[in-house]
Amino acid sequence: MQLLIVHRDPEMGDALVQMIKNYSRHFCHLVSSEASAMDWARHHQRCDLLLTQLESEGINGLNLGSALSEIFAGLQVLFFPNYSADERRLEIARTKIFPEPIPGDELLAAIERAEQTPPDAPDFFHAADVLQMCSLGCRNGAVQMVKDGRSGLVFLRNGKIVHAETAANRGREALFEIVGWKEVEFAYERSVRPPVETITAPWDEVLIEAINANKEDQKSQRQPA
Repeated sequence: MQLLIVHRDPEMGDALVQMIKNYSRHFCHLVSSEASAMDWARHHQRCDLLLTQLESEGINGLNLGSALSEIFAGLQVLFFPNYSADERRLEIARTKIFPEPIPGDELLAAIERAEQTPPDAPDFFHAADVLQMCSLGCRNGAVQMVKDGRSGLVFLRNGKIVHAETAANRGREALFEIVGWKEVEFAYERSVRPPVETITAPWDEVLIEAINANKEDQKSQRQPA
């Protein structure tokens, strides 16, 4: 695969490149800004995997991932958010979001999963993982999530989940529905504001409740009638 790493810290960027060279057979290039990444893209015909800081000086990882996905079909993305691993409330299996300190074995496993992904497959993220990333990043706006023709919106204010909507539900029920989709495609729009605020619990509590509710629903479906 052809990998592109976008990281402002040259020491961390070089360490990531060296790890990938030492433990995989993939080609890897490092740049330090969003502008440099776009310039790199203009001179290359292929990029299979983008590994980018979520937010840093000269880097907006969400915008960059969206822009490069329009250039390189089938692009997969991994994010390095600007909060520490100790701040996470949820541990998501097969995550694509890696706060520091980055566990090298888990990152390499995610890279290998990307290699095994079919070329035309969507760039899926776990819904709860995306919402945790946006909440810990103190985001405002809305996250649109799509899965198998279904679509939902989750609204945030300073990282707090304040409302959610799907075709069938609103508020907590809509959030539970979206988290139950598990792996989704997502897009973030900073300028969108919630039409109403229906969720008041802390973001981590409501996400944990949504995950547990989904587990109970799956358990009940497996039990014989």
